[in-house]
Amino acid sequence: MADGEGSGRRRDFMQDCNPPVKKSYSALDPKGSTWCSTLDEDDDMRESERILNELAQGMLEPEDGVSWFSDLSEDEQKDVLRELARYIMQAHPTLDEARTGVAHSGVKPAETPAVLMVREPVMYQGGQIAGLPSYEYMKAFRVLISTFSIADTRRRETECRGQCGHSWHNLT
Repeated sequence: MADGEGSGRRRDFMQDCNPPVKKSYSALDPKGSTWCSTLDEDDDMRESERILNELAQGMLEPEDGVSWFSDLSEDEQKDVLRELARYIMQAHPTLDEARTGVAHSGVKPAETPAVLMVREPVMYQGGQIAGLPSYEYMKAFRVLISTFSIADTRRRETECRGQCGHSWHNLT
């Protein structure tokens, strides 16, 4: 989809963000106000990397992430699911964190992505989930981002507290 086509939610833009940024992700919330990712021209993070980390850190609402993800092409969605699977491996989620992630994802516990997420070893399930057929992508995204958010929060609060140099843990 070219910028400005389709729903109009996914586009590079400068005018709506305050302060203006060179490159951003824009979406309209249900009330019609615009939110912006903090990606700017000096940022070496990819758009997906920043948005996924902003979602995990509560800087963006889950439904904004779902909206962004649904606007991606099927190939882009698969790439994002693979990226999330790598992030989950790095965050080393526990079984309890996976269960909590599924519970907070809005996906029914009997759905395939939810069932896979709570199998051990948890940290390797993201790859299995990312390999599901395209009709499972939205549920997979919800389960993966929710689990990543919980595991990464623990990691930021324990392992990285006060000494973290990871750019993705130091978003502003």
